[in-house]
Amino acid sequence: MNAQTQNRTHWKQLINPKYLGVYCLPNGQDLTVTIRSVGREIVVGDGGKKEECTVAQLMNSKPMILNRTNCKTIERMYGPYLEDWAGKSITVFESSVKVAGEIVACLRIRKEVPYIQKALHPITPQQFDKALKAVESGHYTIEQIVAGYALTQDQLNQLNGVKNNETN
Repeated sequence: MNAQTQNRTHWKQLINPKYLGVYCLPNGQDLTVTIRSVGREIVVGDGGKKEECTVAQLMNSKPMILNRTNCKTIERMYGPYLEDWAGKSITVFESSVKVAGEIVACLRIRKEVPYIQKALHPITPQQFDKALKAVESGHYTIEQIVAGYALTQDQLNQLNGVKNNETN
């Protein structure tokens, strides 16, 4: 995605098609979604043509039509059984493919299982005091505290101050 197309609206977003497409990716960036279920359904294409397709119902996103290439990618990550795909996350990105002699944009799935960072809760002042003492005593590392809580920049600075005091 170049700077000229960033933050611009693709015309297909105005017609709100039923299925996820390249134009749905935020500024052409990757999109990580979670599969709710996968099954077969009749898809009505341009011109009213009906075709039975494999479709992934996604949580918090439009459904995605899965072609053979994308199904094989998911299989490599999560196994061959559709039931095992439910609740699993995939990362979708823009690619291109040659169709009838023309290069067209398409959706592909990254081959790596996406890392989903859990939502971190803020640390209370009492918990932070205990965390500081735990780091000072060596019972916990700064990395363990950072992994478990959403910290302010001031709290991070205080933790790093403890670390710097240990090395001096």
